Amino acid sequence: MAENEVQEVEPKASILSKARAGKDEILAWRPEDDPLFVAAAAASSYIAQAQNPNTERAYNSDWKDFEAWCGAKGLKALPAVPTTVALYAGELASVRNLRPATVTRRLTAINNKHREHDLDLPASRVHLVVSRTIQGIYKEKGRKQVGKKPLTVELLQKMISSASGTLAASRDRALFIVGFAGGLRRSELAAIDVEDLHPHKAGITIEIPRSKTDQQGEGREVEVVYGSQPEITPLHELTCPVRALEQWLKQANITEGKVFRKVSYAQTVGKSLDKDSIGRILKRGLLRAGFTRAQVKEYSGHSMRAGFATEAFNRGAREVEIMRQTGHRSRKTLEKYIRKEKLARQAAAAKLGL
Repeated sequence: MAENEVQEVEPKASILSKARAGKDEILAWRPEDDPLFVAAAAASSYIAQAQNPNTERAYNSDWKDFEAWCGAKGLKALPAVPTTVALYAGELASVRNLRPATVTRRLTAINNKHREHDLDLPASRVHLVVSRTIQGIYKEKGRKQVGKKPLTVELLQKMISSASGTLAASRDRALFIVGFAGGLRRSELAAIDVEDLHPHKAGITIEIPRSKTDQQGEGREVEVVYGSQPEITPLHELTCPVRALEQWLKQANITEGKVFRKVSYAQTVGKSLDKDSIGRILKRGLLRAGFTRAQVKEYSGHSMRAGFATEAFNRGAREVEIMRQTGHRSRKTLEKYIRKEKLARQAAAAKLGL
């Protein structure tokens, strides 16, 4: 390298701060004067970025529950033995009445914690006592998960027309329509930044940097296009995702940062929404639209994504087209929505008496 040539490298302080923000197992045993310090710090920062934050939070919560349970029962949590895991799984399924899928996730968290400490995996199904316990739980409780009902265009229109509060109504309208039209997950909606929006003549391209099934952070693009209803239609009847989004950003005076944010009772804009609050906002929208509390329980924030897949298929979209919008990696998952609609139509056709 020539003497006047400058090599651009990330400052040591920056790398160190990134590493210490996560789990710096590699960095911990290296002093700053170690020739491998910078490399170790960089490796530690990558380790911290490898795990999806939402998944890590769930695993941490699950591990704390297992650790507390072991403490109460006088058992060792780390390292645990397969018999302890089987006992824990049995209590989760029988006493706490958790779903099989939830029990399985708890066991995954246990393995994850042991993997972090380079220990044998006590919740692995290679252990007969664990595998048979899980098999029995699934056999007794069944593998079928009760899915939430999908939104429909008609229901979406009712929710929009009943929205209350000038600013809150604008936010809810944009949230519901963009979530529905984009086939987006709650976490994806909550994560959208203004900088992720790219307007064009047909609508807006939304960059999704990372999602549930995109652990490598490759990202994908989602399209929301102008609706077919004319602009002269009364505001509460509009279902155009582009106009709804533009109006919310204008009214809320949001020019950077998170797109969807909290709105106070005084109609002032607050901090960004978290993914769990999106489901609660949707349920309030259903209540305003005339649903009973019992009916509302059949819906969740996922109903927007399920609604897109269902309505798009019913209106002639091909499965591959739907998957490109929703980011589904498997047809099997998508067909959970579509199959229900097929069966419903078949049942109706069978009653014609032909």
